[in-house]
Amino acid sequence: MTNLTQPSFRDAVKSGKFLITAEVSPPKGGDASQMINLAKPLKNRVHAVNLTDGSRAVLRMSSLAAAAILVQHGIEPICQIACRDRNRLGLQADLMGAQALGIRNILALTGDPVKVGDHPDAKPVFDLESVRLLQLISKLNNGFDANDKPLSDGKTELFAGAAVDPQLKSWSGLQRRFERKLEAGAQFFQSQLIADFQRLEMFMDKIAADTDKPILAGIFLIKSAKNARFLNKYVPGVNIPQSIIDRLAEAADPLQEGMKIAAEQIKLAQQLCQGVHIMVIKREDLIPQILDLAEIQPLNR
Repeated sequence: MTNLTQPSFRDAVKSGKFLITAEVSPPKGGDASQMINLAKPLKNRVHAVNLTDGSRAVLRMSSLAAAAILVQHGIEPICQIACRDRNRLGLQADLMGAQALGIRNILALTGDPVKVGDHPDAKPVFDLESVRLLQLISKLNNGFDANDKPLSDGKTELFAGAAVDPQLKSWSGLQRRFERKLEAGAQFFQSQLIADFQRLEMFMDKIAADTDKPILAGIFLIKSAKNARFLNKYVPGVNIPQSIIDRLAEAADPLQEGMKIAAEQIKLAQQLCQGVHIMVIKREDLIPQILDLAEIQPLNR
């Protein structure tokens, strides 16, 4: 198995560096070549590549298999694990498999509801949710299974993170959920798409101020005014300001303008939190250019 050629994501977190991660979707099918080609240019630009686990309940290759493929190519993955599709037996099996395959970073998610995806008649599982999944990972890391029985063939050494949405309307609910994930063992937090950076600043000042666990702000490449309106209409919790929609609508090259906006948001995030998670659905090739616009230098090997 190929060794990773840059410092690990865990080491970057512990060092206090400003963290850069990017999202890549596993393929829909058995050919991973396009995913590999999209991920390779990110190797010296991001600390880890985040692989989705049936995002929006839409069918894709297993995030575990996709993460293992990236490890073979010397690219450090963050493997999303959603509770939607597996019971605790299947979750433990996959987590132990991740350990054996050299995958260390796990993003513990509850998972999007089946009814919003492309297989709405599939049977959802939700035996656990994200907090209990984090607790389960902590048990495995301590050498015990969900029933507190010892793992006879070695404990795991997984580095678990969790999702957070600073733009939730319920401030008390956001704080309660964040604190429960911290208590359950989350070592880093990845946010949903951030459109309101004042809200992010409030979250950092009022809720996350007392933790040393990094918060990665979700930066989304908005490709056009139409794309922005779509996100506002169909993605819960997203409220892209009219000023950004107008700016995209008036731009001679909306995609280039969207890249500039994403770069500006990365610079804002540098003043507020400890990292960014970049989402550029189907245009992962643009991530290095966005980072250049944000004056983010390539990572030191």
